[in-house]
Amino acid sequence: MAINKTINKRTNSHGAMRNCIEYVLREGKTDQHLVHIIGPYPYEEVNYDLVYQSFLEEKRLWGKDSGRMYAHNVISWHKDEKITPEQALEFGIAFAEKWFSGFQTVVSVHKDKDHIHCHLVTNSVSYENGKKLHNSRKDLERMKQLTNQMCRERGLTVAGKGKHFDGSQIETGEVIAWSKDKYNLFRQQKKDSFVADCAMVVLTVMESCISREQFIKEMGNLGWNVNWTENRKHITFQNSEGKKVRDSNLSKTFHLKISKGELEDEFIRNEQKERCITGRDDTADADLARYYRQVEEAVAGTSGGIVESKYRKGQTSGNTKKGSGKYPEMSGTDAGASRKSSEDLIRKSEATRRASEANRGKSETANRIVQNAEYQSVAAEKQRRSAEQERAAEQERARAARRKNKRRTGPEL
Repeated sequence: MAINKTINKRTNSHGAMRNCIEYVLREGKTDQHLVHIIGPYPYEEVNYDLVYQSFLEEKRLWGKDSGRMYAHNVISWHKDEKITPEQALEFGIAFAEKWFSGFQTVVSVHKDKDHIHCHLVTNSVSYENGKKLHNSRKDLERMKQLTNQMCRERGLTVAGKGKHFDGSQIETGEVIAWSKDKYNLFRQQKKDSFVADCAMVVLTVMESCISREQFIKEMGNLGWNVNWTENRKHITFQNSEGKKVRDSNLSKTFHLKISKGELEDEFIRNEQKERCITGRDDTADADLARYYRQVEEAVAGTSGGIVESKYRKGQTSGNTKKGSGKYPEMSGTDAGASRKSSEDLIRKSEATRRASEANRGKSETANRIVQNAEYQSVAAEKQRRSAEQERAAEQERARAARRKNKRRTGPEL
């Protein structure tokens, strides 16, 4: 599994380029037979100073000894990958010849770690036509695809998103630390980590919030200040001690979905769940109230019938016999009327209950239909927002390119 990473550090000075080349060719990290230079190199010996001078000569030849000096890429393989240093060198050379065609590149394989990795330092000025090297975000994606393609051609493992080297799924909350020091901190648990604390607080708060404002307020109640603004790409969390952590750091470290867009989607889902639950409760309460009201009306109708009215007026039958109880016994006609009224009451209550259950089932079905429609609406809105962001980014890149072309002088870049 090869990971091709571009090192984004300041590359606009001679000293930075010299230090980078010196590190890549340092003794103890690589051997002479694991070093290769692509492009013009007039010297027999290979050392960092001569490579540095060769890069400078090419820049001065084309009159472009300013701006970005070099590009630095690292291709690394998993420690369990079956690859030798010589094969890694061949891989790096093949990649440089395809991707950095026409540019001087020094390729060096390091074997001082538990995993083999290859460094590529490329001159920013082409020795063929003097053009400067440019890589956009789309180019970085194509670089990744080329690396994966080369791995497949050589029978090497290809990295899968959300999966380990052996193909197993990365579980939510699992620690994936790109920094070695950070990984050792989490693994050994020698001391508390404010990054882990922040992740736990975010997970707890996001489950119950339905808006960004509520999320920020709840985080503040738990001791975390949230910097969430429209003009910043990432959310920054800061605790009472002044320690800060970005949402991107938490996402990579713990394999969580807590970016701006993902949190907003979670808020929408929470609001929909709350609305559906409230709707179901209101419907059930209304059905139950209607049921009891019908029962009470039935009871009221029975109590106001013939039997009760006769008792109230003392109009018992003349043939009625005295019972042993306090109240006089009812005649056969009155008893039959009472039993009939009771049976009518039971039938009405049972019918009302069945109607209430049927209405509740219809309400739940309607709620599910509404919920599915809302989910589809959210997905469509998310897709639309993503398309608008991509269009805005493309327009901004076009404007930046036009501004850069206006400032250029001399030969065409």
